[in-house]
Amino acid sequence: MRIDPLLRALSEPTRLRIMRLLAHMELAVGELAQVLGQSQPRVSRHIRILCDAGLAERRKEGSWVFLRSAVSESDVPSMGSAAAQLLALAERDDTQFAARCTEDRRHLAAIRAGREASAQAYFARHAAEWDTLRRLHGADEPVEDALLSALEGESLGGLLDVGTGTGRMAQLLSARAGRVTALDKSPEMLRIARARLQDLPAEKVDLVQGDFTALPFSEDAFDTVLFHQVLHYAQDPGIVLGEAARVLRPGGRIAIVDLAAHDREELRERHAHARLGFSDEQMLAHLVAAGLTPTSPVALPGSPLTVKIWTARRDGVTARPVATADENRKTL
Repeated sequence: MRIDPLLRALSEPTRLRIMRLLAHMELAVGELAQVLGQSQPRVSRHIRILCDAGLAERRKEGSWVFLRSAVSESDVPSMGSAAAQLLALAERDDTQFAARCTEDRRHLAAIRAGREASAQAYFARHAAEWDTLRRLHGADEPVEDALLSALEGESLGGLLDVGTGTGRMAQLLSARAGRVTALDKSPEMLRIARARLQDLPAEKVDLVQGDFTALPFSEDAFDTVLFHQVLHYAQDPGIVLGEAARVLRPGGRIAIVDLAAHDREELRERHAHARLGFSDEQMLAHLVAAGLTPTSPVALPGSPLTVKIWTARRDGVTARPVATADENRKTL
């Protein structure tokens, strides 16, 4: 990193706003353009300057480009970490800059809330045909057999099925679990899951309405956490996996079944996917950041999409703390 490009990058108010937004989360360039109220080409020019200075990094996903900060206040002392600390102090001490940053985050939250509402409407419309839609990504049986193999025949103990949908995976894995908690944000999905799971003993299964970004459970609550074709709906997968690690007991396992990185843009446009699959490098980074130890992934090549199974364990140390939302729990 060189001082001249860094100082030039920080000499423009819009770029300061971008850096404060990136300090909190990875963002799509289109989201930044909406928040800033500027054209996408103009925002892209600001992004190029920030990336050339080493302050930000781009990542392409289909036709979208995501941007993340390349520096942190907690990094080893460097020009980059000093710049991040300076901007954090500016937001604390400069009331005008702080107000602008607060308004930017409020606007971003509104944009994402609108997108989330659209996704929930999509789930509500398609709940009854969800199993059929899911099979558009590939046949169920080979994936389920591979998942059972990846879980190595061990008892699953207390199982949390995140984004249970119609309850298919909760039903499939119930014989190997001590108790199954099936969580979904969509009431329509949970009504279908309840019908599917009604033959299980009442003490065996619990259906809960909740958000995977703020799981309504205490720490160390489950032995196994499953995401089956769910994580690609997360706008910030890192937050979701951090929550999963929080509720996972030491020694517990997480299993993620999802699509490998692809460029099928229609899945974002027609089926509410927030992410076009995941590369092994992306998933490894998310799991390690959540305090989990990954194992080797399993690939199930298909046409046109490849399904991957990623597993990881939580060691004996305390997971990354994330605020719980027990007061919001709603058992259906």
